[in-house]
Amino acid sequence: MKRIVTLGLLYSRSGSYARISEACLTGAENAIARLNADPTRSIAFESVSRDPGGNVDLYGPLCEEILAETPARHIIGCVTSWSRKEVIPTLEKYGGTLWYAVPYEGFEASDHVVYLHSCPNQHLLPLLNWTFPTYGRRGFLTGSNYIWGWEMNRLARETILAAGGDVLGERYLPIGAVDVDRMIDEIRATAPDFILNSLIGPSSYAFLKAYAALGESDARFRPDNCPVLSCNLTECELGEIADFAEGLIATGPYFRQEPRAFGSSHEAAADCAVQALADLLEDRTSEQSLNIGDLLQSPAGLNSGIDAKTHHTDQPVLIARVQDGAFRVVFDGGVLPGDPYLTRPVPVGAHHQLRIVS
Repeated sequence: MKRIVTLGLLYSRSGSYARISEACLTGAENAIARLNADPTRSIAFESVSRDPGGNVDLYGPLCEEILAETPARHIIGCVTSWSRKEVIPTLEKYGGTLWYAVPYEGFEASDHVVYLHSCPNQHLLPLLNWTFPTYGRRGFLTGSNYIWGWEMNRLARETILAAGGDVLGERYLPIGAVDVDRMIDEIRATAPDFILNSLIGPSSYAFLKAYAALGESDARFRPDNCPVLSCNLTECELGEIADFAEGLIATGPYFRQEPRAFGSSHEAAADCAVQALADLLEDRTSEQSLNIGDLLQSPAGLNSGIDAKTHHTDQPVLIARVQDGAFRVVFDGGVLPGDPYLTRPVPVGAHHQLRIVS
C-alpha cells in the first residue's frame, strides 16, 4: 500500500490570469496522476483544490482552509506576486510550503516558498542583454499596476540607463483594464527601439492587438524594427493573441518544441513541483510534518536542484520569437542558478543576430 500524502492546489480558474492558472493545474494534475500510477513509488498524492476566482482577498483564507482543515503541508499555487505575498503569513503560521510555478520579479527568498520558475537574472536581464546589440537601447516600458509591473520596469529602467540607453516612457494599467490608446499614442510619438510588455491577461492582449495594428500602418513599429519583449507570455496564452503575436519575443526556461511535450513552461514548472516534492518525500515516514528546510537537508534535497538558502532553482535561459504562430527558440543562454537579489553578474552571450537553435 502506498502512503497517501495530501497536496493542496490553489489556483483561480477565472479572472485575468485564468489561462496561466489552468496551465499550472494541468501540469500539477498530470504529474499527480503519473506519480500515483507509478508502481515503483511508495507514496501517492491526494489533492485538495481551492479556487479564489481571481479575488486576491481570498488567497489567504483559502490557504488557511487547506492548512488548517486538511493534512496538507505543501501547496502548489498562486500566479501573481500579489497573491503569493498574501499567503506567506498563513504559510508561516501553519508551517506550510508554497510551490510557486510562474516567473516573478525577484527580491524575495521566503523560508516557506519554493520558486520553480525564472527570476530576473534568468529572464529579464539576459533578455535585455540580448536585445541591446540587436535592436538598440531606447526602450518603452509597460506594466500592470502591481508589484510585477513595478519591479520589472524598475529593473529594466536601471539596466537600460546603466547601458547608456534611454527610457522613453513608462505606463501602467490596472489589472484587467484594456484602454491602451494612450500607451499606443506615446509609443507612436517616441518611436522606441523596443517595448517591454509587463502587462498581464486582457490588458496584455489588448495592447498587443493595438500594437500590431500600429505596425500595419507604420513600418517603424513592425516586429523587425521595434519588437515587443515579454518575460511572462507563454504558449498557454497564444490562443488569445494568435492573430497579432507574430514577431513577439519572449524569454523563459522552456518553449514547446515537440507535439507531445509540455504545453508551456507554466505546465512544466508545476509538473516539476510535484516530481520534486515526491522525490523529497519518498523515503520519509512523517513527511507532512517536515518543512521545506528540513527536506532540503536530506540526501534527496541536496541533489534536488533547489538552493537550500534561497529556495530558487537552476533554470535554462531561452529566448524565443513567435514565428508562424509558434515560439521558435532563437537564443540559448545555458542554465543559470536563481539569484533573486542579483548578487552575481549576468553572463553576456554571443547574441548579435537572431539565430535558430536546433
